[in-house]
Amino acid sequence: MHRRNFVKSTLALSAAPAALFAANDQTTPAAGQPFRLRYAPHDGMFRQSAGPDILDQLRFMADQGFTAFEDNGMSSREPALQEKMGALMNQLGIAMGVFVAHKIYWSEPNLASGNKDKREEFLRDIRNAVEVAKRCNAKWMTVVPGHVDLRLNKDYQTAHVVESLRRAADILEPHGLVMVLEPLNFRDHPGLFLTDVPQTYLICRAVNSPACKILYDLYHIQIQHGNLIPNIDAAWDEIAYFQIGDNPGRKEPTTGEINYKNVFKHIHNKGYTGILGMEHGNSKEGKDGEMAVIKAYREVDSY
Repeated sequence: MHRRNFVKSTLALSAAPAALFAANDQTTPAAGQPFRLRYAPHDGMFRQSAGPDILDQLRFMADQGFTAFEDNGMSSREPALQEKMGALMNQLGIAMGVFVAHKIYWSEPNLASGNKDKREEFLRDIRNAVEVAKRCNAKWMTVVPGHVDLRLNKDYQTAHVVESLRRAADILEPHGLVMVLEPLNFRDHPGLFLTDVPQTYLICRAVNSPACKILYDLYHIQIQHGNLIPNIDAAWDEIAYFQIGDNPGRKEPTTGEINYKNVFKHIHNKGYTGILGMEHGNSKEGKDGEMAVIKAYREVDSY
């Protein structure tokens, strides 16, 4: 049986309860076998092995046992390619992860300011993201509220952000889509409004919609305030998506200080069946570096 067919036929196991895997604990899944968790590579991560064509890269990912994929730039792809990618992922048993839903303001305020024009721009982007999601079978999309407004009290800014997100949730809810809010660390992204888990949790509770949840990026949270597992537990009800990157360096697991084997075991044991985006670089160049990424995930997936 071809590996891709094997992946497709056994995809349901990747979302099964932890009890199904109890007998296999402490074993490392073989090459090509689906990973226990739904790790999602991105465009270019395996370019040296699979070539520049994104469809070939998806086939390669499936052959390696990955059952998810994420693409920050999906919105900028031609609609025809979005549809081709969606159809191929469905064929391969690959779930589509996040894409960036809107223009992100890295150095000037937008949603925090309460500016009506900026809010309408954001909502237009969200409406467009609905159509993108339909083409590529996506459910989740990344939202970053942008830069702080230094002229406004933080509470007023929070109220402005909540109002914008409520309106966006009204657009997304009928389609079963979810925007995931990503808090980003102060070191790499100074000046952004959304910076930590408790703040994001509060905003999600205020929006009060199944269409507004947390994107818990382990790299950013480790830098921002650490305490990864307790913060996962505290915010669990509002977390819909994870992303991965070791620190320092933002490379694959095992290259930094985060004990990813324990973190993944904890997430798995809590019954998480969603996606974990591999939003990091490769620590080594070339095909050897790409194989090192796969090896690292086999290692940390073997709890």
